[in-house]
Amino acid sequence: MKRIIIFLFVLLNIQVFSQKNFELNTILMNSTFRIQGSGKTGTVFIIGRPSKKDSAKAFYVLVTANHVLADIKTDQAILYLRKEIDTVYSLYPYLIKIRNNGNPLWVKHPDADVAAMYVSLPSDVKINLLPTYFLATDSLISEFEIHPGDDLYCLGYPYGVSASEAGFPILRSGIISSYPLLPSKEIKTFLFDFRVFGGNSGGPVYFIGANRNYKGGVHIGVVRFIMGLVSKQKMIQEEIKSMDETTTKEHPLGLAIIVPATFIRGTINLLPDLDK
Repeated sequence: MKRIIIFLFVLLNIQVFSQKNFELNTILMNSTFRIQGSGKTGTVFIIGRPSKKDSAKAFYVLVTANHVLADIKTDQAILYLRKEIDTVYSLYPYLIKIRNNGNPLWVKHPDADVAAMYVSLPSDVKINLLPTYFLATDSLISEFEIHPGDDLYCLGYPYGVSASEAGFPILRSGIISSYPLLPSKEIKTFLFDFRVFGGNSGGPVYFIGANRNYKGGVHIGVVRFIMGLVSKQKMIQEEIKSMDETTTKEHPLGLAIIVPATFIRGTINLLPDLDK
């Protein structure tokens, strides 16, 4: 499996990264892509699994909702990458294997809608990898007192639509709309106030907060981490009875169901150790 060097600005200890000057929206824009196959489309993002042997290197890991890959029935899928030439970006469709003779090449979490797999990407595609320690833990959420009403951001491709011809994802925002958030392994999902469309599934959901008030005071700096990924939209079922039959109709509530980052971490940990 191909390794790549992580740029210096992501080689930061998680305790101090919030004070460094880099722009998380742009980094995630450059590492989020549309995937398509079998008439299905979804959102994936690439994260770096640090090498145990060399902390300056990491393996490409593709992360998305499990149902995104499961709904693509073929062994291959198209990953819509981007090339940058003289500051101009262009769309770069790239074929990746997601199965080998029908057997999935990804791992899925046993209790959550999360999938992860190693991928090898072309060297001429620029991706500023975030390492896996940017995936929020329960202790991090507790430390910074993340709560209902906090703003979150999300990247994705609603109905497969991109923000530009070069294929960048569309950035949207909303608030955390449910409680409690912890412990994540018990709540399993939380609600995010933004309307989900087909193609949004798998997109990263993340938090950016400047000069945040927590532990009884304002702390100068910027807090940044990935909170989870989009699984699906929240629906309510209406039972309609008539003289002859009973039918059920579903209504969208304009809310996204988010799988917490704890489950993304757990899924990546199920991947084989390539350092061996």
